[in-house]
Amino acid sequence: MATRKQAGSGKIQPRGKTSADDADFPFAESVGYQIRCTHRALQRFLQLKIEPHGVTLGMWYFLRALWNEDGLNQRELSRRVGTMEPTTLSAILNMEKKGLVRRVQNKKDRRKWHVHLTPKGRALKRELIPLAREVVDTAVQSLSRKEVKQLLEGLAEVQKNLHATVSQFDEINSRMVE
Repeated sequence: MATRKQAGSGKIQPRGKTSADDADFPFAESVGYQIRCTHRALQRFLQLKIEPHGVTLGMWYFLRALWNEDGLNQRELSRRVGTMEPTTLSAILNMEKKGLVRRVQNKKDRRKWHVHLTPKGRALKRELIPLAREVVDTAVQSLSRKEVKQLLEGLAEVQKNLHATVSQFDEINSRMVE
């Protein structure tokens, strides 16, 4: 049976069991809270780096997706970035005004629009990726390569666990709707 150390007591108790002290759930012990704070700090620093290049944080995520695979349709771009379609459309229109992307209507399905980088949008990759690497390097500067690797593996494991659990809930919920 998996165990965990009871906060402040030095005692080990089975996972899933709680004590009265656990009802408080301090921020220092919350993986979710710590990941959120880390993410926000990374975003703030990245924004400071990319803003002088005329790129907002919102644009950054769409540019990253398009640098990885140009020509995605709006729905797929929303899915890759993790935003709602109206948010995606707003960002695309803004990037289009700045000359970073162009939208092309699908010839077979005129309801679909594909988003393509312009030469200007493509060129930003050479300028911005090194800045993003600098942000990450700064964030992990006091960690060894082994610790960074362990951190990334641990985060991948957390994501895998959560995706599996959410999938189970989605499956249960879809059966309830039927």
